[in-house]
Order: sequence, then C-alpha cells, then structure tokens
Amino acid sequence: RSATSETGRRPRGRICRVDVAVIQMTSGASADENVGRARELVEQAADADLVVLPERWNLIADTAATRRGAEPLDGPSLGAARGWAREFGVHLLAGSIAERSADPERPFNTSVLIDPDGGDVAVYRKLHLFDVVVGGTEYRESAATAAGSEIVVGQIAGVGVGLSVCYDLRFPELYRALALRGAEILAVPAAFTAHTGPAHWEVLLRARAIEDQVHVVAAGQVGIGGDGRPSHGHSMIVDPWGDVLAEVTDGEGVAIANCSSARIEEIRTTLPSLAIRRSVVYGGSA
Repeated sequence: RSATSETGRRPRGRICRVDVAVIQMTSGASADENVGRARELVEQAADADLVVLPERWNLIADTAATRRGAEPLDGPSLGAARGWAREFGVHLLAGSIAERSADPERPFNTSVLIDPDGGDVAVYRKLHLFDVVVGGTEYRESAATAAGSEIVVGQIAGVGVGLSVCYDLRFPELYRALALRGAEILAVPAAFTAHTGPAHWEVLLRARAIEDQVHVVAAGQVGIGGDGRPSHGHSMIVDPWGDVLAEVTDGEGVAIANCSSARIEEIRTTLPSLAIRRSVVYGGSA
C-alpha cells in the first residue's frame, strides 16, 4: 500500500482544488428526452471541473423497458456523455446506466467517469443491489440487475474519486476501502427512495464524509420517475467535517461547491482518526 493508504494522508505539498457540480433530475421512460435534459443540465454545470449525474439518468422505467434499454459501454447514452465532456471541457461522472451484461435479463448498474477528452477514466458496476421492502413497496434489484465485483477509484487532476451507486451508501466498509485507496472525493449517484430519504439520506452522506474525512458528492433523482416510484432528491456536496456545502432542495437543478485537499489535510492533521486506526485488530481493509 501507498503511504496515503496506510496513514489516511496524501503527500504534503499537493494541494488540489476541484469545483464539483451535482445534477438533480427526474428521469422518465424516454431515453431521448432524458438525454436531452441531461445535456441542458450539464451545460448549466459546465463551470465545474467535475460534473456528476444521478443514477439511471438516461432511463428510469419498468423492469422490461429497462432491460430493453440496456446499452453497451459504447452505446448512445455514454456516447452523448463523452461528447458533453469534450464540448464543455469537464470531467463527467455519468451517474449510472443499465449496461448490457452476459445475461440479457440482468444488466449491470454501471457508472463511468469520463475525462475532458471524452476518454473513460474508470468504470464501476454497482456492488450492493437494492433488495428491500420499504414503505410497503418491494424492491428486488437483484432480479433484474447483475452485481459488480470491483472497488474502483478514478483519478482526475491528481484527485482520487471513489465510485459508488445509491444503496452502496449503506455499506461503510466500501467507503473506507475507497478512502484507503486514495479517494478524496466519494461520488454517490442515486435514486434514493422518498420513503427512506428524509430519515437516512443526509445522515448517511454526512457520516461517510466524517468517518473517512473526505468530500462526498451525491447527485440524486427527484420526484416521480418513469417507473412510477418517487425519489427523495436533495442532491448535495458534503465536506470532510460533515458540513453541507451546497444542495439542490427541490426539483431539477445543479449545485456547485469547491472540494479542496487542503481541507482534508487540515482535518486529518487535527483529528487523525484514520492515521490511528487499529487495523492490526480488525484487518487492514477496514
């Protein structure tokens, strides 16, 4: 492991500042309409260095339509996203899309980090699938989605971006592993349910930021999507102290805030919880 992984600190002298934008959308069952709306919002966010789209930004529909709408990595939705990254000169995290897998019944839920030249920096397939019953509604994501198997950190302008999707947020061990692999920004594209959101969304985002002493950037779906299910919204950017720097409270929109490695260094120096982890007791991955 690198020194950053062992101590929870980056090498001194490397101060990076990244303006991050989170986009909040209400995606429906028309991919063409969703892609058009996403472009409008990315353009609004184009002053940022990193723009984050929500989960399933290109299509939210029933199970059958989602399977039909699954695309390969070189399909039209990600092709459009790569074009926006080049057009606006931004790093773009294309939230997640349904990516075709070897099983036509179970596409991956896949997030792709794209650089300003339109090249893929990192590809992450959602690890934890949403199999729950909440608010009287049953969700069985595993019945129609294949799970990924890799922890992924992408690099942009010298800053590590840890990738995750929605339900992953409830698994703190994933985010600790991302932080130990050098992530200073944890990205959480989501379609968090309106039932669980008021109680859990902000609490979990702030907890992940505080315990791993990193920035958390969360772009969410909002309102009634194309599958008829409501999403919580409240896309936000949280700093390593747990302060909410920016938020989209209602409807579609964009929030932008600066994420600085200097803030991480300050907090990790004065409150060195990562550096004094007792990993010999509970395992080096924790």
